[in-house]
Amino acid sequence: MNVQIFVPCFIDQLYPAVAFNMVKVLEKAGCTVQYNGNQTCCGQPAFNAGFHNEAKDVCSKFLKDFEGAEYIVAPSASCVGFVRNYYQQLFNNSSVHNEVRQLADRTYELSEFLIKVVGIDDIGAILEGKATYHDSCAGLREVGIKKEPRQLLSKVKGLELVEMNDVETCCGFGGTFAVKFEPISIAMGDQKITNAGNTEAEYLISTDMSCLMHLDGCSKYKGSKLKLMHLADVLANGW
Repeated sequence: MNVQIFVPCFIDQLYPAVAFNMVKVLEKAGCTVQYNGNQTCCGQPAFNAGFHNEAKDVCSKFLKDFEGAEYIVAPSASCVGFVRNYYQQLFNNSSVHNEVRQLADRTYELSEFLIKVVGIDDIGAILEGKATYHDSCAGLREVGIKKEPRQLLSKVKGLELVEMNDVETCCGFGGTFAVKFEPISIAMGDQKITNAGNTEAEYLISTDMSCLMHLDGCSKYKGSKLKLMHLADVLANGW
């Protein structure tokens, strides 16, 4: 199975280990992984900021970079949700409308790709301790992911998964929302860290580094000892 990976811009710049671990996991699952070094961004930051014409230019490049890819896999439900749900809006009634629809069908977040396409839920990962999982808004509402990451985590040897209160509530990041509405964003992040801490978990895991980046800041401010980990980092651990 040939897979083209998409590495979101902030992971490329700030958390490259997540991308390397995604490759490690995909190869362990039997996939042949390819990386197009010309790739940049999916266009979501510009779109969310209201710069739709500029976003369309970035999205056009994404279309060209991943033309012909059998599967496109990303360690970000946020980026996958944007490609699936907003590219069709940007390119509606255009010459690439059908190409965009096909692109949406070939683009997957890591956990749903492993469960739904590859059909594997045990990578052989090991992580001792108790963890709780954060449903990102994009993962839950735009991509429809809920059971997939939990199924993968349930097979991690030594890991006990516990659910926090209000698990489906937003963490408060929301991209530019965290900048435009900082007090609200901080309060939401603080509540999420409180709920995660109340489970007595050692680890807070999610599919989105954007959420984890925000929550890590909130956690450190509160003096919490929670360790925040991307799902790919967990799945690549212990082997």
